[in-house]
Amino acid sequence: MTLLAWALAFLLDRLLGDPPHWPHPVRWIGALINLLQRAVRRCCHSDRALRIGGGVMWLAVVGVTWGTAWCVLALANAIHPWFGWCVDVWIIYTALATRCLADMARAVETPLRQGKLAESREQLAWIVGRDTAQLQPPQITRAVVETVAENTVDGVIAPLFFLLLGGAPLAMAYKAVNTLDSMVGYKHEKYRAIGMVSARLDDVANFIPARLSWLLFSAAAWLCRLDARSALRIGFRDRKQHSSPNCAWPEGTVAGALGVRLGGPNDYFGERVEKPWIGDEQRAISPDDIPRTIRMMWLAAVLALALFALIHLTLTGA
Repeated sequence: MTLLAWALAFLLDRLLGDPPHWPHPVRWIGALINLLQRAVRRCCHSDRALRIGGGVMWLAVVGVTWGTAWCVLALANAIHPWFGWCVDVWIIYTALATRCLADMARAVETPLRQGKLAESREQLAWIVGRDTAQLQPPQITRAVVETVAENTVDGVIAPLFFLLLGGAPLAMAYKAVNTLDSMVGYKHEKYRAIGMVSARLDDVANFIPARLSWLLFSAAAWLCRLDARSALRIGFRDRKQHSSPNCAWPEGTVAGALGVRLGGPNDYFGERVEKPWIGDEQRAISPDDIPRTIRMMWLAAVLALALFALIHLTLTGA
């Protein structure tokens, strides 16, 4: 029944994605983060105090998220085991973001192909932290490919990894870790202190999933008849070409599979940030690389599900 719940949740994510008007735990987590962030900023004024307050905020958000998920599941199972199973499926489904990520990438791709740069930039601004107002088509495409590659770890591989380790409550706790990083884990002056703990612990949480993405994306590249050998080689070669210890693993692997160059300088909050390049520019990046990356993402997600299901069967026999 456990593996059936995983498969059904994965299928629901594939079919439904994240309808914007449906209730979703990540939105509730985001509301809690905003509430606690305001409280921390009211009470803490020095950098040291903000770092401590940010750590307390992290403990509160992750603890409340795990505890709430555990209690909801326990209550649902007390009502009826089948009801508990359905709630388990729903929690796992909300922890996955594959369809949502694909939809957001296509929302940028469609106006880009139509020459509607303003609309494409506006859609891109919803999924990246960089400034998008002046980006040109190659830069927009590069940003989408990077985002899909990086967020395959955050949105699929890592939630499934923590699902394997600790069930739906731990998968949802990971979503809290990742949401904290996405909301406050910036190096910009406004967030550097309060988000320090969130950024570093997100790096810890993604350490193993990011390295698994190197193998999963390389296998996906082979299945897509892309350059799997370069995916493996460049994913490993350029693994340190990023300020994050994790992001370059999936980005480098995808760059190698496509034969394009990712990374490079970008503007954040009006400030120029020099980043190293990832991959070898065998050809210019094009909008066609967006659907190629989406296909690799889906295959990597299926492979991750199969891998973790196999591990679960090996460890439990059920």
